[in-house]
This record gives sequence, structure tokens and C-alpha cells, in this order.
Amino acid sequence: MSNNINYELKKIGNTAIFKLNEKRFDSSIAGFVKGEFTILLHSEEIKKMIIDLSEVDYCDSSGLSAILLAYRILQANDGLIRIANPTKNVRTLIEISQLDRVLKICNSVDEALKDLDDVSNLST
Repeated sequence: MSNNINYELKKIGNTAIFKLNEKRFDSSIAGFVKGEFTILLHSEEIKKMIIDLSEVDYCDSSGLSAILLAYRILQANDGLIRIANPTKNVRTLIEISQLDRVLKICNSVDEALKDLDDVSNLST
């Protein structure tokens, strides 16, 4: 497994924006990404997460598994997750596997931030 996974992590308050700068989100990197999500979501005060998949051309079940791990950790802590800007192939995979029922897809990171703010404002 490669240790050179290209990603960016930005934090805005209690929101983490994780941008995966890899063409393939598959078993070769999914374990690493799961580890990063677990550390981030257990050690930080992160209540909301946006996963930016704009660079990912291919995702398989192990990539989806990593995303679902983040979803489950956040859900257990009353957090929220959004998928931002997935490529057509990745969006189709999420929809075929019916994960769009639990993973809200937004067209951009800005749209995801606004959506998370709107949801947070409703609950306060």
C-alpha cells in the first residue's frame, strides 16, 4: 500500500473539508483514508464533514466503505456529512448503490457548506 496519498484537509470551525486528490478511490488507498477519517473524527471537535470527490474518476466498494465509515462515526456523534462535486462516474455509483439516500450529494463545496449551515440553523 502506498503511503503517498494526495489529499487536502481544511477545517472551518467544526467542519472538515476533505478533498481527495486521487484519480482512483479503491482498495489501494481506502484503508489509509479510513484511518485518516477515524483519527480526524475521533480526535477533533468535528461535527460536520464534506468529502470533495471532484478529482476522483473511479471509486469502488472499498472507497464507498471509507465514506460510510465517516458517515457512521458522524451519525453516532449527531454529526452531518455531505459529498461534494463527485464526477459523473462516482455519482452514478453512489446512486446505483442507493447510498444517495443517506449521503446527500452537493454540486460544490460551497453548496455543501451552505446546506450544512442551513441544517444546523434549523436545529438550533
